[in-house]
Amino acid sequence: MQVTMTTGAAPEAAPPVGEMTLLIVDDDRAFVQRLGRAMEARGYIVTVAETIRDGLDSVERAPPAFAVVDMRLGDGSGLDVIQALKNRRPDARGVVLTGYGNIATAVTAVKLGAVDYLAKPADADEIHNALIAGDQKPEPPENPMSADRVRWEHIQRVYELCGRNVSETARRLNMHRRTLQRILAKRAPR
Repeated sequence: MQVTMTTGAAPEAAPPVGEMTLLIVDDDRAFVQRLGRAMEARGYIVTVAETIRDGLDSVERAPPAFAVVDMRLGDGSGLDVIQALKNRRPDARGVVLTGYGNIATAVTAVKLGAVDYLAKPADADEIHNALIAGDQKPEPPENPMSADRVRWEHIQRVYELCGRNVSETARRLNMHRRTLQRILAKRAPR
């Protein structure tokens, strides 16, 4: 049992130094195995859940200091795990991962207590840095990508995830196949 003594000082922004418990909630087994090994190598004590239900149960049993949660799983939203974690342990730091990034869900994730929102595929260094960053956020780039470039990058990522199958990519993006072929034939916008 952990006893916390309160004083007049401001509350901690991050979990106590040395407590490196990490919950990973994702249904991609290969990704979870790679990420789990990489995070253990960085000193984390890793627990894995492949469903939202298992993630919520894990938070209820022993709320971790850190969490990495996929946005969309078969049985619900990863935001439910972030919200439950922040309710059980306000000092916990969670990162939301998604292959379906958009501004509205990023804002919701942060409002519910996530410290960052990363697009898949995110690597262990990006995730670790987001978890330990504290309140320090990196400076925005001087030349941010245009909306057209962001769209093109997303289409390319989905295309690669679909094994360069145009029909499957078009289906996943809810786009006409010929439109997708025209986009793929063009150079990347600046």
